[in-house]
Amino acid sequence: MQESELIDLITKIKERKTETSKIEFKSAKGGTPEKLYDSFSSFSNTEGGIIIFGIDEKAGYKVCGIQNPDELEKKIVEQAKEMEPVVRPLISFCEYEGKTVAAAEIAEMDSISKPCYYTGKGKSKGSYIRIGDADLPMTEYEIYSYDAFKYKTEDELRTNRRIDASLIDQILLDGFIAKAVSVKPNLVNMDKKTLITLNGLSDKEGNPTVCGIMLFGKYPQYLSPNLDIVAVVCASNTYAEEAATGERFLVNKRLDGTIPQMLESALAFVQQNMKISTVIDESGHRNDVYEYPVKAVREIILNALIHRDYSIHTENEPVRIEMYPNRIEVSNPGGLYGRLTLDELGKTKADVRNPFIAAALEILNTTENRYSGIPTIYAEMKKAGLLEPKFENTRGTFKVTLYNEKKSENRLTEEIIDFCRKPRSKEVIARQFGFDEKHPAYFVKNYIIPLIEEGKLKYTIPEKPRSKNQQIVIVEKDIF
Repeated sequence: MQESELIDLITKIKERKTETSKIEFKSAKGGTPEKLYDSFSSFSNTEGGIIIFGIDEKAGYKVCGIQNPDELEKKIVEQAKEMEPVVRPLISFCEYEGKTVAAAEIAEMDSISKPCYYTGKGKSKGSYIRIGDADLPMTEYEIYSYDAFKYKTEDELRTNRRIDASLIDQILLDGFIAKAVSVKPNLVNMDKKTLITLNGLSDKEGNPTVCGIMLFGKYPQYLSPNLDIVAVVCASNTYAEEAATGERFLVNKRLDGTIPQMLESALAFVQQNMKISTVIDESGHRNDVYEYPVKAVREIILNALIHRDYSIHTENEPVRIEMYPNRIEVSNPGGLYGRLTLDELGKTKADVRNPFIAAALEILNTTENRYSGIPTIYAEMKKAGLLEPKFENTRGTFKVTLYNEKKSENRLTEEIIDFCRKPRSKEVIARQFGFDEKHPAYFVKNYIIPLIEEGKLKYTIPEKPRSKNQQIVIVEKDIF
């Protein structure tokens, strides 16, 4: 960090008077704090952060300074070497109000290196994670989830001694085999046992795996009663709050079966409890419109079932569907897997926790398995004119929220104008905002023409409005 950047940061700190998820203070009045391990670990395991020495939080964020910069730097590095993997802090200094202040920048480690922990306590007790402004011990599952990715633990391929091949629905299994052979010619000459094993449905001894049970079991919840879906309709916008009538849940169900069966049951549950409005299109036809786009709902439920954690750590935790008056939430045990971050969702190829389940569902035509789920959710919500979906990854749980609030027309108008800072065809603009680019007439009539009439957009070839080379662009006065 440059000296000027550190000075600016200290100035902001004194104004805001608070720690954050990425900034921690140490007064260091008596020298270097002896226990920096928790902060080294939590910042390395979360999103990185900065430890600032020479600011006294208890004294109202007063700059107290440090006495011996060289000694401080030496001891910071010594403690950093006691971490596994070793932490490499970037240390910088500045003068502020006539006193020396230091900063140690800790970078987030790659997922393959996590968890970072203090060797003096060991991995189970020396691993921390940053939550808000606190360093909290990692749970057993959080540590396991990193190790599972690092060592490629295949929980979907584990077996259970209580379950044998007699609990597999052979009709469903034979249907899968027929489809698998039809789409993968190299499987044609394989015997049934080999084919089942290669597709992750059983081990070499013929014992069903979790993958095989969850896809083709006669009753998969025999493996664990909570490998199902808990679906509720809440009376208010708060989970625990009761309605005036004293009800907390208007509907409360458990949905079980195989993954495809649970998907269909869950989708039916949501559709039954969604509001439906009738819309008359330009041709005079009546169309029923669901409160939420059905394709988006299907994708978030399917993703929860495919990408949930199937380890022994989470087999007693169900997928949850919670419907509120203003939103629907779908959450699954097992946070984001591997190197994927929230910012990268739908933009990059993801590490897949359960590749055999995903591949089998692709053969069954349940999913495309082309990483198109997240983009589909965004596109469907945009097309419906609703707020963007919200994705959360918190301590071993991944949650998606869809809101039924309409996106502000003013906000949409502003986005269209901003998109047209470069000339665009009406088809490109329609596609960008979730409308059918092949037949953009509705979009052009209701969104583009009004903006042209208001003088905010214009045709690039105004004398030929129907020209095949026609494009639409912002007017010059609105550029600045």
